[in-house]
Amino acid sequence: MKINNLTSQSIIKSLYEASRNGVKIQMIIRGICCLIPGVKKMSENIEVISIVDRFLEHTRFMIFNNNNNNKVFISSADWMTRNLDNRVEVTCPIFQDDLKDEINHIFEIYWNDNVKSRVVNSKNKHRKTKSKTKHRSQQMMYEYYLNKIEKN
Repeated sequence: MKINNLTSQSIIKSLYEASRNGVKIQMIIRGICCLIPGVKKMSENIEVISIVDRFLEHTRFMIFNNNNNNKVFISSADWMTRNLDNRVEVTCPIFQDDLKDEINHIFEIYWNDNVKSRVVNSKNKHRKTKSKTKHRSQQMMYEYYLNKIEKN
């Protein structure tokens, strides 16, 4: 998933339960994250990174994958109590396969950032990846959409 903030205790408890049941979870959370990833027997199957770069982003989407059966959603809401309990927010499924593929591709671009991303844990250090090539997600997204426009 990619959202800006995660503070909802009920959702965090559900994510911990999923992790304890073996569900692998990858999250890109730009700002506040009240979940503690990587704790044995609680959240060891959860990875969280944060990417803060030049442009303020409001992209929010979730990808649920079960045996390559992706369910993809876009949303107006961060997973915060104030948004989920006190506002009218919208989350909707994406059914069109090419759009689902594009959102999956976008997630991979962000997930592979090794310039501006940091691992969310007790140390919050910049993320090191095996790739020797610098991968700055905002620049990659700009190039991705520029190429799409030029093809049309």
